[in-house]
Amino acid sequence: MKFDVELVGKIGSMALIDKQDNMIDYTRVARLSRELKPGYIWISSGATEIGRLDFMMRAGRELPDTEDSKTDYAAQGQAILMQTYRQYVDSKYSVRQILVEHHHFNDPVKREHIKKLLLRCKEQNAIPIINYNDAVSQSENRRMEIMALSRSQAEVHECIDNDETASLVACLVKAETLLILTSVDGIYADPNDPSSLIEEISGKDAYELVENIEHYKKFCEGASRKGANGAKAKLEYVKEAASQGTRVLIANGKYTIGQVLSGNVRCTKICIR
Repeated sequence: MKFDVELVGKIGSMALIDKQDNMIDYTRVARLSRELKPGYIWISSGATEIGRLDFMMRAGRELPDTEDSKTDYAAQGQAILMQTYRQYVDSKYSVRQILVEHHHFNDPVKREHIKKLLLRCKEQNAIPIINYNDAVSQSENRRMEIMALSRSQAEVHECIDNDETASLVACLVKAETLLILTSVDGIYADPNDPSSLIEEISGKDAYELVENIEHYKKFCEGASRKGANGAKAKLEYVKEAASQGTRVLIANGKYTIGQVLSGNVRCTKICIR
C-alpha cells in the first residue's frame, strides 16, 4: 500500500499535564515538539484542561462545572497550547493550527478540503496541529446534528474524542503509522495489572484483525479522566485505520516518538501481519 503521510500522532490531555504541579508539562511538550517534522500530522488534546488550569492560576478559582465553562476553558487553553508548540517546534518549520468539527468528516466536500490542506502542509514544510473546536461546539446542538445525519448516512462521525479524530485523519491521508500517546503504556487485559499489557493485536488480513480487536475490547473498561471514553473506545476508533494497513501504536506519552516508533519501549501494536 502506498502511504501519503508518514505519521499521524495524537496525545491525550492527561499525558500533557504535570499532575504534581497542576500545570502543562512543558518538558514533555518541548520534547515531542522537537520531534515533529513535515510528513507528521499532530492531533493534540489538552486545550480545555490547560485553559482550566490557567484560569485557576489567574483568577484563584474555578468556573462552575457546566458546558459553558468548558467552552470558556477551551477558548483560553487553545492559545496557550499553540503558543507552546510554536515555541518548541524547530523554527525552520511552519506550524498550522487546524480546528475541526464533526461536520468536516461527515461531508465529502469538507472532508476532501481538509485532506488537501493536510497534504499541502507536507509539501510546504509545515506541521499541522489539529484539535476539536470545542470553543464553538455546543453539545446539545451537536447531538441533534449527529442524530439527523444518522437518518441519512450509514456511518456518522462525532469527532468529540480526539482518538476518533486521529483515526479518521489517518484514514483520510493514508498514514503509514497512527501513534496514540496516553498516560499508560497501552491496552491491558487487566487494567489493574501492569504486567497484563497486550503488546500486539494482529491478524493475517483485515477481517481477522478486526475480529481480534473485538476480542480484546472485552477486557477494556475505565478511562484516564472524567468524560474520556477509555481503552475500549480507542480500539473501536482505530479499527478502520488498522484495517487499511496503517500500523497503530498505543503508547505512553512519557516516551519520545522515536522510542515508540523504533520499538524500544513497551506499547500496544495493532497491525495486519
